[in-house]
Amino acid sequence: MPKYAMVIDQSRCVGCMACVVACKRENQVPPEHYRTRVLEEVSGSYPRLRTEFRSELCNHCDHSPCVTVCPTGASHKEEDGTVQIDRDKCVGCKACIAACPYNARYINEEHGYADKCTFCQHRVRAGKKPACVATCIGHSRIFGDLDDPNSEVSRLLRDNNARVLLPSAGTRPNVYYINQFPHKKS
Repeated sequence: MPKYAMVIDQSRCVGCMACVVACKRENQVPPEHYRTRVLEEVSGSYPRLRTEFRSELCNHCDHSPCVTVCPTGASHKEEDGTVQIDRDKCVGCKACIAACPYNARYINEEHGYADKCTFCQHRVRAGKKPACVATCIGHSRIFGDLDDPNSEVSRLLRDNNARVLLPSAGTRPNVYYINQFPHKKS
């Protein structure tokens, strides 16, 4: 059984938001919510400014507080390492939303259940890439099996200095950030 992860190469992200649009369309995400988002951070002072685009989504953590607090077992870990939600079991209590340190969940008000990125589990099971990966024009999102030493995600993590968001949270996320072609520091 694979263990899925995503590597995001920030040097290749151009902030086009194609990933956000593809995700919303593929997963019928309500207009006011997002399963993935791209944040723009500007640092420095004029004339030496630096812009960074950072894609954020559910981190499919090894130690998922959203799973631990779920009173019904709706939030659960799959054998492939992903964190999923059984919509039939979800009562919309919002405990998982409060527990997620990445602000990656929301309540689908129309249907009353918690929702989030699934790494497009339905597409992956059909042998396809997640929608955000398939549509990324900069090829900044790479998806694959961490347990396969020959996979692109394994190679990228081996060959680059990777970081995760909020390492102090202790969640052991499976979304990694690299910057293959670092910008020159001013």
